[in-house]
Amino acid sequence: MSTAVPGSGADRQAAHRDGGSSVRKILITAVLVLVALYFLVPVYWVVIAATKTSGDLFATNGFWLADNFALIDNLRAVLSFDGGVFIRWFANTMLYAGVGAVLATYFAAAGGYALSRYEFRGRNVVFGAILGGVLVPGTATALPMFLLFSQLGLANTYWSVLIPSVVSPFGLFLCRIYADASISSSLMEAARLDGASELRIFHTVGLRIMTPALVTVFLFQLIAIWNNFFLPLIMLADENLYPITLGLNNWRSQTDRLPEFYELTTGGVLLSVIPLAVAMVVLQRFWRGGLTEGAVK
Repeated sequence: MSTAVPGSGADRQAAHRDGGSSVRKILITAVLVLVALYFLVPVYWVVIAATKTSGDLFATNGFWLADNFALIDNLRAVLSFDGGVFIRWFANTMLYAGVGAVLATYFAAAGGYALSRYEFRGRNVVFGAILGGVLVPGTATALPMFLLFSQLGLANTYWSVLIPSVVSPFGLFLCRIYADASISSSLMEAARLDGASELRIFHTVGLRIMTPALVTVFLFQLIAIWNNFFLPLIMLADENLYPITLGLNNWRSQTDRLPEFYELTTGGVLLSVIPLAVAMVVLQRFWRGGLTEGAVK
């Protein structure tokens, strides 16, 4: 039995491997820190900016607090301006994002489940068309949808923003992949032998098993609808139907002639970020589990 001699080739190779592993860890950590800063610095700036008056916003460093802490006054002004129109925008956004994300998740689950568990003619063609839909940007379909909704008399209504929001090609794709990995045919056969209908199997078996993927789809769709700007811009003309994104842009456009709108805009942005941050914190464990659980089954 041979032993490694100090300073031998085996020791040098082991030291080289350990050194290379340490370098990789340092590089990966550095990249992750840069990515975290890329996403967190704008949020930090918004929090700091929301505490300043319009004068302090440009008179002081953007990343440091001013002597006059005006956060409460700014938030109070945001909620009371123009009869509380921001609250109306917030409620509209909750409607668009909440209802749209729930319906989009359900439809994605139903479509993904059907494509995964049932054999029918043209299944691959349908799935290929869905993959094509994932690649089409929303801005490319906004104008055709506006013309269609105008002909139907639905433009400048809640439906013009809500109906397009219930479609999620990426969500359907993800649900199909997750259903392939997690739902077994034997489990469905056992449910059929117990007398369960196909619809009941989907709701009592399929949806429960697909819960991690559904939470992931819901989170993606919620964020996408909450931050959607171009579709409401095309569809809506009534300010009372605006979501937060469109309303805040309307305030920002008035800052050149009315500097006090800087306070309203920064305060409104801060309030608009809070629901998304809460959703991320609450759902991130399901998101993380949903992306990995189906891959190892």
